[in-house]
Amino acid sequence: MNRLFSLFLLFSVVLLVACGGEEYHYPSVKLEYLTACSGSDGCLQYVVTDAGERLPVAVDGTGLSYEADAKTRIVTNYDRTVAEDGGESARLYAGIRAVSPVPRPAGEFEEGIHTDPAQVLSIWPGLDYLNIILEVKAQEGHHVFHFIEEQVTEDSSTGRVDVHLLLYHDDGGDRQAYTQRAYLSVPFQGYLSRPGMKSLVLHFSLHSYDGGVKTYDVETFPAPSDGDVIR
Repeated sequence: MNRLFSLFLLFSVVLLVACGGEEYHYPSVKLEYLTACSGSDGCLQYVVTDAGERLPVAVDGTGLSYEADAKTRIVTNYDRTVAEDGGESARLYAGIRAVSPVPRPAGEFEEGIHTDPAQVLSIWPGLDYLNIILEVKAQEGHHVFHFIEEQVTEDSSTGRVDVHLLLYHDDGGDRQAYTQRAYLSVPFQGYLSRPGMKSLVLHFSLHSYDGGVKTYDVETFPAPSDGDVIR
């Protein structure tokens, strides 16, 4: 289970303006989901964008720790630097880990299922991930998220695979005081390896604050096998 102790983070880059009236040029900073890849020493080596670009890391200012030879889904402010040879690298600022466990069938949750409410602010497919920004009502409790695999169906005649996912959310009895954001990223690489698959439709459901269940349908397709996309 992925427990998100520091659930909420206000992403900001503090840019200082030089004294003496000098003009300051703000860097082109983006807030994005990235896949962070570490080396055998546990240090961050490069990141992969959701467009499939691989960028060496020039500066890691996230303050995050990484396991050796691991891929970690993060949300971070970053910009790009260009070397003399024209190559680009990434400079990372504030960042957090996205909640990104592999979906599991309901029977594998030995302590039971929690479906406390939340609401989707935005949802879209990235590179092998379904990115979700949630809004939850919270005060100071620790919230736990996961993804429940309810059903997987396959149509061999069309090559379409449908995956039905339900949000696991345990708010720990936290008071619904303030609206905050949580950053989730569902890995769906395992569904893309099915033979003959032409399209993948993810049906993501969650219990909402009005007492109902809302479902979001997102279709994505396997990446071309010509080597242009890095996984």
